[in-house]
Amino acid sequence: MTALADIYTKLPDSIDDLPPPPSEEAVKEADYRSRHWSSSIPGPLRPGSPEHKQAVAAMFRETFNPYRPSVINWPKLPPDVLKRVTSLPIWDIAVQTEGKARLRMAAYARLVQDPDMKDAISRNAWEENRHKEVLSKLVEAYGIPMAPEPPYVEPKDVEWAYLVTGFSECVDSFFAFGMFKVAQTSGFFPAELIETFEPVMQEECRHILLFANWLAWYRAVMPAWKRPWFELKVLAVWAFLIYERLGLAVSVDADGQEHTQDNNFTVNGTKEMTNQDITLADFMQICEMENAKRFAGYDARLVRPKLAPNIARFILWALRLVGRKPRLASEIEAIPSVA
Repeated sequence: MTALADIYTKLPDSIDDLPPPPSEEAVKEADYRSRHWSSSIPGPLRPGSPEHKQAVAAMFRETFNPYRPSVINWPKLPPDVLKRVTSLPIWDIAVQTEGKARLRMAAYARLVQDPDMKDAISRNAWEENRHKEVLSKLVEAYGIPMAPEPPYVEPKDVEWAYLVTGFSECVDSFFAFGMFKVAQTSGFFPAELIETFEPVMQEECRHILLFANWLAWYRAVMPAWKRPWFELKVLAVWAFLIYERLGLAVSVDADGQEHTQDNNFTVNGTKEMTNQDITLADFMQICEMENAKRFAGYDARLVRPKLAPNIARFILWALRLVGRKPRLASEIEAIPSVA
């Protein structure tokens, strides 16, 4: 376990060893760099090629945002807003998910032999560790009751665990982008809290961009005889994720109170965010728009996650067949504030 801890606490730097908080201008520049990147390598970036692999690693390294969770100034929330935030049924799952993600990615990074991909996935593990710290600081700042965290045990099948985490993030992030937009435009979260979490949301975009390109690279360089077994494993991962999302996770806090955590909150949690009825078509449209915006600044030659956007497009197509069209983008942007 020492080697794993070294990976996710010391790369690229220990959180405590990061330089002092930058100026406002430097923060804006770092934020811009984290959202906009193009490779200087000419021509196509074909998955499996050295050029593609080097570009992926460079993208993840050069778009790093050096924000520090330990110095985030959490805004003071009015009582009604505080109640809304603390009552969301997501915090236990969010903290534990990041805890598992950092361990799984660090474990997988330890197995990767290619230096470029090893570097990128190790950095991904470090950033997952930072996400967990951000959530832990928020929970502490707002006094959110939490269940005791389970022990984080290194997975027996490291590749399986990495695939579960990667595919989960690809789907959950797509819908989280939409939910975050609803929370922003409806006023459910105050502007200060939205601004605080925005770098974390964009970081999730970078994470799933890395995973999609790792997957394309891994498939391309994999020996042909291994490919059938790997694709069966991918199908099994999806079956597991579907099963997992059919249920609810139940946890117990330090006072013995049972809390039910919704595994599908990123999909069905919009009703918590606004007093206006947002249809399924509206929400799919919001997710698709926000997903496109977050990926727009990265080199178009890199592979994008496709499954969740394709699912959303299929749902929109099916809903249009029965006359349930989404509202126009301008109407979606004008979603009114919560009461």
